[in-house]
Amino acid sequence: MPDAPLNLKTLVKSLYGVGHERAAQLHRLGIYTVEDLLYHRPRRYEDRRHFLSIADLTLDAPATVRGKVITMGLNTFARGRKSVFELVVDDGSARLHCRWWNLPFMQNYFKQGDDVMVYSKPNSLKPRTMDHPETEVIDPGEEVSIHLNRIVPIYPLTEGLPQRWIRSLIARNLEQFEPALIEPYPEASQVGYPDFSNALHMLHFPEEREDTDIARKRLALNELIALQQEIQGRRRRLELNAVSLPCAGDNHLIKPFLAQLGFKLTDGQTKVLREIRHDMGGEHPMRRLLQGDVGAGKTAVAACSALMTIESGYTVLLMAPTEILAEQHFRNFQRWFEPLKIPVEFQSGSRKSYFSHDRPCLIIGTHALVQDAFRQEMVGLVIIDEQHKFGVSQRESLVRKGKYPHLLVMTATPIPRTLGLTLYGDLDVSVIDQMPGNRGRIRTYVRTPDKLKQVLAFLLEKLTEGRQAYIVYPRVEEDESEKEVKAVKGEFNKLALSLAPFKAGLLHGRLSSEDKDKVMTDFRENKLQCLVATSVIEVGVDVPNATVMVIENAEQFGLAQLHQLRGRIGRGAHDSHCILLARLKTDEAKQRMKVMEETTDGFRIAEADLELRGPGDLLGRTQSGLPPFKFANLIQDLPLVELARQLAAQRLKAK
Repeated sequence: MPDAPLNLKTLVKSLYGVGHERAAQLHRLGIYTVEDLLYHRPRRYEDRRHFLSIADLTLDAPATVRGKVITMGLNTFARGRKSVFELVVDDGSARLHCRWWNLPFMQNYFKQGDDVMVYSKPNSLKPRTMDHPETEVIDPGEEVSIHLNRIVPIYPLTEGLPQRWIRSLIARNLEQFEPALIEPYPEASQVGYPDFSNALHMLHFPEEREDTDIARKRLALNELIALQQEIQGRRRRLELNAVSLPCAGDNHLIKPFLAQLGFKLTDGQTKVLREIRHDMGGEHPMRRLLQGDVGAGKTAVAACSALMTIESGYTVLLMAPTEILAEQHFRNFQRWFEPLKIPVEFQSGSRKSYFSHDRPCLIIGTHALVQDAFRQEMVGLVIIDEQHKFGVSQRESLVRKGKYPHLLVMTATPIPRTLGLTLYGDLDVSVIDQMPGNRGRIRTYVRTPDKLKQVLAFLLEKLTEGRQAYIVYPRVEEDESEKEVKAVKGEFNKLALSLAPFKAGLLHGRLSSEDKDKVMTDFRENKLQCLVATSVIEVGVDVPNATVMVIENAEQFGLAQLHQLRGRIGRGAHDSHCILLARLKTDEAKQRMKVMEETTDGFRIAEADLELRGPGDLLGRTQSGLPPFKFANLIQDLPLVELARQLAAQRLKAK
């Protein structure tokens, strides 16, 4: 029986020259099929049309040289526990010493007389030396045009896999499969990008440096169009299958609510409420993302949206990521809705209510609202607070609780536009772009840990003036492996003594719900003047009299998290002070602290966080629902995201 014809889904272990050991090495790189192989993206390129002579090397400047191995040897010391393998290469102009420390197996890769290429930065010129350079032995039997006299791709490798072997394998299979590659998105080549097969060729066989960027962008566009089709298809299916519940309301509850609120809504809040009312009276279920910086007044907007729904005869679900935030919402909404005779219920993992109302109500809870055991009839609106703390699947589970209810997703972590168009591409976006008046300024200071004594003196001064404070730590308990990182349990007793006669309370995620509630209630009522906590207070805690926040080991927190923590102060009329005690050992830590010191603008902070950490670390792959892109870069590819969105819409329209 003849072998099945090769195609892109063919397993690499079936390819010529790939035995069991090589297949295992490719698998470690995530390469299982021919398609994976052709998509194996070079991590950099070397221009091997012109080598630098060894004599012309300069200190700390990366360069590629070519020469012959004239001598080599392994020296061991410390009774054989340590070693250095040295290779000397000569190109006729000078000699280069290449050294590998504690990697004795490197001696197996070379022999005297080998023609080798070496790439790295010289760390000495007397003698000329490179430590741990990248090397490649040129085999005279191989096709030189793949490895020399061109711009050569340098691929990610795994132990035991030579660069020239994988380069030859990719070149061989690209030549075989290129003519048969199917163009997945012809519209991309109609807007000035190369076709798919040409882009793959340019990726692995660029003629000029610019080709590599053009190829990456075309292949990134493929990934982004596929994602946008999925996102827009989801929205389209909703609009085709779902009839909107009429939840625009008639103002009979909103008017008395606004009258009792005690403050006037900002123009930004009013504009957003008009958008929400329009959606909830439209023909399709609302799917809206509400962005507003910390303290911008999203909760009041959520309350008005809930009242529109209740006015229309439907129940509202509000889900928060933590019990502390859910409890705070419960207290706020009870205070707001009780005078209007609207029932407000609570549902969490530790506290389950079994209730039944013959009229619409508001049910506030945590992840418990997503569980199968929780059922509720006549759900008209689902509100999700701090959406970035939940996964996409949890969002979908919650809106299945009713018959296509409206959805309002809220976040105080501003989302860079590229992430907004990918992560939340199926949602319409509203932004509250102004802060309520009568708020004091927030000043931020970065200090080194040795200034703790002065910081505590300043904090005591503010407590004496009648204010309250937070002191935040990155850990609950100390870790022996990282003694420099402080923990809330280890520091609490020392602080309680230092802050006397003022009273301090301890708050962290491992306390029982009852203990958390007691501490938060005492802090709100000023029975405690200082809250010593972990980042469990990051979202939702609102005590206007708290005007000082000290964050120890601030370098351990991400930018978005620091911004959220800082948002717990500055909620009243007094000026507030955020003091970041940080060990600035890395450039990234210095950059993060500099951003925090310079701005309180959440959107600028979010852009900086995306740039410093990237979307994978920022969101977590499983939480975000984003695919693992090989070519798309959400930090720099906003124009491509917008183009992909447009092309995906055209494709769906043409179906």
